[in-house]
This record gives sequence, C-alpha cells and structure tokens, in this order.
Amino acid sequence: MKISILPSIGKTALITSILALIALNYGFKAEMSEQEWLNWSNRCLNSSFNPTPDINLKKWEITLTSDYFLRLRKTYQHGKQEYFSFNLHRLTNVDYVGSDTTGAVKFNTQTDDIIVQTYEDPNGNIDSMATTFDLPVHNMSATKFDSLKNALHYFRTKGL
Repeated sequence: MKISILPSIGKTALITSILALIALNYGFKAEMSEQEWLNWSNRCLNSSFNPTPDINLKKWEITLTSDYFLRLRKTYQHGKQEYFSFNLHRLTNVDYVGSDTTGAVKFNTQTDDIIVQTYEDPNGNIDSMATTFDLPVHNMSATKFDSLKNALHYFRTKGL
C-alpha cells in the first residue's frame, strides 16, 4: 500500500497551478513583432485618414513601408497628383490637434526632410521639401493616437 504525502485534492490543485502558470507564461507575447507593428500602423493610418477636406480628391494611398518611409499620394479628379514622403528616422515629433472626431496628426522632421511633389498640376509641377506635414484624420481617440505614436517611435528608433 502506497501512502502519499499530498492528499488527492492537493495533487489536483498542484497540477492545475503548474498548468495555469505554464499557460500564462507561454500564452502571451512580450511585444509585437516588426511586421505586426507595420500592419497595425497601416490599418490605423488607412482607417483614420480623412480625405473630406479635399472635395476634388479622386483617390488616395497612404503607406508606411518596411524601409520606414511614410508615403501619401493623392490623385485629384483632373489628374493632378500630390505626393508626400519622409523617412521615420528623420522624425522629431508627432502631435495631434483636434477632437476625437476630427483633427490632424502633425509630423515634424529634423530639417526639410519631407518630400513634397506635384504632378500634372496646371500651375506647374513642384518639387520641394518641408519640415512639417499635417495629416487630416477622423475618429482618432487619445489611446489610438498614443498607439500610433508608439509604433512610429518603434520604427524611428529601429536600426539606429
């Protein structure tokens, strides 16, 4: 006859506790991967971009690329295109001005690091550089903006 040190209820509780600790330890990731940050950032930017201030806007494309460039291309009804692009390594500050319903995300770079180009413009094509870029957005809550800011900070410091 075997005699156990722990009663059967104690054994069950011990095994359950060990399994719960293992599940908690391996069930959660400590942080998101670079690809998850990139996917989330692109979803956030695409769902939040507010094209309504430009009534003649035909289509637009906003992308955060895997080489840390934020790019926005706007195409208007008469063929004019505007293009904005900058590398996140040059980003110095991201701020939000507005309410939860509408506002603008303001990007600031170190110097004139934001590429601004126009094509098919009746007033002539323009190639210039800027230090600030305002992105009109809607439905940008404080927590959503903070998450976007964290993602941009992650990419800005990546590889430096």
